Amino acid sequence: MPLRRKVRGAAAAGRRAAVRWWLLSLAATGATVTAAAALLAVALHVSSSSAASGPASSSGVPYRLSKLDGAADDAGEKRWWLPAPSRGFTPCVAPSPAYKSPGPSRGYLLVLTNGGLNQMRAGISDMVAVARMLKATLIIPELDKKSFWHDKSNFSDVFDEEYFIHSLANDVKVEKKLPKDLVKAPKFVRYFKSWSGIDYYHDEIYPLWEHRQVIRAAKSDSRLANNYLPPDIQKLRCRAFFQALRFAPPIEALGNLLVERMRSFGPYIALHLRYEKDMLAFSGCTHGLSQTESEELAMIRENTSYWKVKDIDPLDQRSHGYCPLTPKEVGMFLSALGYPSSTPVYIAAGEIYGGESHVVDLLSRFPIMMNKEKLASAEELRPFRQYASQMAALDYIVSVESDVFIPSYSGNMARAVGGHRRFLGHRKTIIPDRKALVRLFDKVDGGLLNEGERLSRRIIDIHRKRQGSPRKRKGPVSGTKGSDRFRSEEAFYENPLPDCLCQPESPASDASVVSI
Repeated sequence: MPLRRKVRGAAAAGRRAAVRWWLLSLAATGATVTAAAALLAVALHVSSSSAASGPASSSGVPYRLSKLDGAADDAGEKRWWLPAPSRGFTPCVAPSPAYKSPGPSRGYLLVLTNGGLNQMRAGISDMVAVARMLKATLIIPELDKKSFWHDKSNFSDVFDEEYFIHSLANDVKVEKKLPKDLVKAPKFVRYFKSWSGIDYYHDEIYPLWEHRQVIRAAKSDSRLANNYLPPDIQKLRCRAFFQALRFAPPIEALGNLLVERMRSFGPYIALHLRYEKDMLAFSGCTHGLSQTESEELAMIRENTSYWKVKDIDPLDQRSHGYCPLTPKEVGMFLSALGYPSSTPVYIAAGEIYGGESHVVDLLSRFPIMMNKEKLASAEELRPFRQYASQMAALDYIVSVESDVFIPSYSGNMARAVGGHRRFLGHRKTIIPDRKALVRLFDKVDGGLLNEGERLSRRIIDIHRKRQGSPRKRKGPVSGTKGSDRFRSEEAFYENPLPDCLCQPESPASDASVVSI
């Protein structure tokens, strides 16, 4: 019997090696691994279920495969599909009885957003609240066209402009353009102070209306404090971010179609695989890359003027958990959690750096690996393909609607989607502890720990309380001061509790309360 078990394990390892070789050969020739190819890879796995149900392969990877629809057979695997317990928390964003519709406008607020899609979303939502505090008419914000992506999209290309204006009618006056007589009028251009409270806007910005009719906010990100703002202002931020900023109808239509097509494979994981050129260059993370690739990223960082930090130690970055998990590490993580190889995985990301040669290990573990390019036809994607924000919006929709969301890095997309899933009922969101995982994976690479039950137990134990359950937003890290103190706080839109989520049986929480 031991000999038979050993032969089965070797056969399973051989099949996985064959699939990996086949996927590598496709990548080497520049071929795209299509949905049909992914299903064929699964068929190769499933062709011998007796071997699949045997012990771990020589590499330590378990070969327990469930049905093709991704539904697990045992209670342990099912647990990782169940949503986080919401404990009865539901959105509570209605204004208080004292809240009034906007009165006469003191002037016009122009906003130049900055960053990618989700950084701009947060900035726009903050500027809605700022316009309310300043008694200003908000002009439809101008999207960032000069950042890394050089996206020329206008607001109405990405968001439903009419819906945005209509849904905020009782909060802020919003107009599409400045009146013609003010287009060339003198304007105050201000970089609003980061993480500011209501006193700053009342004392330092509001008096400017005495001298000008137009104030231009030169940047929009992080211009409003996360905490200690009036409850009605916090609820307005939530209404703007989670409700008013609906995507443009063409994006919504294709995004929902992608969700429908993804669900045809069964319950699925949306994986925000932040392994794109801009992130790796910005963070200085080079683990698993060639010398040529590392030098290319260093050159990009050096030549990007608005990235202030140029000299970065990649080993130090990784050891502190500041780097995104590599595709290989993500595959090890999902396997250790107990997700079977037949689990459908949607890759929410732009172009993966290095192409499919860098995702082959992940793909060999989880062959049903989809993205928008595989789920949609070239014709369906044509209107959006040249616009990074619009393509990111498609990923956002599929990620919010997924059964499980897992980000490989805690960037703007991860925070926005994670917060939105909390707002919609604490949908399951697993946040990898990158610092702890790197230590474990380095032990595996060094031969000090094998993939298998022991590694799985440790990873599962680390992530028992990292699945999106309700909790109060985290305050600043103890001992931090100044801007570092604000920067260490959990972002408002990442976790809108207690301000915008309440338990029906208890009164709305005091917005000034945060978890320290």
